[in-house]
Amino acid sequence: MEIEIFLDKSVDENAGLYFEKAKKAKAKLEGARKALEESKTKLDQLLQEESKFIEEEEKKALKRDRKKEWYEKFHWFFSTERFLCIGGKDATSNEIIVKKHLDKEDLVFHTDMAGSPFFIIKDGQKAGENTINECAQAVAVYSKAWKLGHGTVDVFYVKPEQVSKEAQSGEFLAKGSFMITGKTNYLRPNLKYAIGLVNIVKKNEDGSNIESSEIIGGPIESIKKQTENFVVVIPGREKKSVTAKKIRAKLKGADLDDITKFLPSGGAEIKKDKKEK
Repeated sequence: MEIEIFLDKSVDENAGLYFEKAKKAKAKLEGARKALEESKTKLDQLLQEESKFIEEEEKKALKRDRKKEWYEKFHWFFSTERFLCIGGKDATSNEIIVKKHLDKEDLVFHTDMAGSPFFIIKDGQKAGENTINECAQAVAVYSKAWKLGHGTVDVFYVKPEQVSKEAQSGEFLAKGSFMITGKTNYLRPNLKYAIGLVNIVKKNEDGSNIESSEIIGGPIESIKKQTENFVVVIPGREKKSVTAKKIRAKLKGADLDDITKFLPSGGAEIKKDKKEK
């Protein structure tokens, strides 16, 4: 190592010069170390963002690749007793449900209020009280009573043979409407619904698992049985889009469109105590 000595300066002056140089070099070294640490931090952040992006893309691909079930075009849920319940979204889907998907072992649900969906429980005549109550709640939620801000509404159920498209003499049945005959069984459920997030796993081509999440909606007890990550919604004054964003924030994920599909028409709000039935 060579050290340059300035002959026109004293020993102390030469020492002072090298001391200043050493200070500057040390400062540069500290700056370089700091810059290196910042670069490492930024690199870690980028790697995390890349990993998150890849994970989100895999979830999107899984969602695109997942074959939708036939009942997903309607309102639907699985009861706590694992009975499939489906309901119409409009007059056309009401017609399709009753004419195409109603079998003799099912149960049919509706309200006396115009603009309400027809719901059916597949194999419903074997269903227990829990499933019947849950389906009645779904009918109430998707009925016009929700949009009107009601807290409850009467819902009835009958057997398939009591549902007919034949109107009485001099009457006309519009699309989505049916004639009900015979004894009707009435329930009076509250207008509350649950939206939840469940995890699903799919095998990749290389044999590895791809985890994704899926939004489900239905009566509180049926959703509670499938996931702990859920919220309860009730009639309110918030716009559907606003409530959907709040639900996504609380569930920490999910697609807004998927959440909106399960929300009833009209205003809504998140119930603070979701544990209450």
